[in-house]
Amino acid sequence: MTHTLYAFVKANWHADIVDQALVGFLEVIPTEQVDVFDVPGAFEMPLMARDLASTGRYGAVACAAFVVDGGIYRHEFVAQAVVDGLMRAGLDTGVPVLSVSLTPHHYQETEHHNEIFKAHFVEKGREAARAALAIAGARKGSKIAA
Repeated sequence: MTHTLYAFVKANWHADIVDQALVGFLEVIPTEQVDVFDVPGAFEMPLMARDLASTGRYGAVACAAFVVDGGIYRHEFVAQAVVDGLMRAGLDTGVPVLSVSLTPHHYQETEHHNEIFKAHFVEKGREAARAALAIAGARKGSKIAA
């Protein structure tokens, strides 16, 4: 039996936090079924997701990023562009593209906040993996293919 492959794209900004989503994802889906890709930041994820989904190799593409207010510009427009782009990638390719792109209202780069968000990203990674399995199963069961 051939196992479904999944792609996991992660942004390198705040990698110590974002990488925890991959940890959670791999708790649910075996490592040998996951190809991992790094991109510089959240803004680059939709293009990578679209390109990976277009290959037809993956049952789903999960993307993880942590978009925070850096004080220079409003981070909401980045977060909105990322989520819109990820949705568009999925709709355009017919392959589910899942977002673990989080934008906290209040984040301070302290040990306390970092630990909270690291734990949160592990759980969000698990949730993304469960969603990837569920949507792949539902599409297979209903004979929907990308």
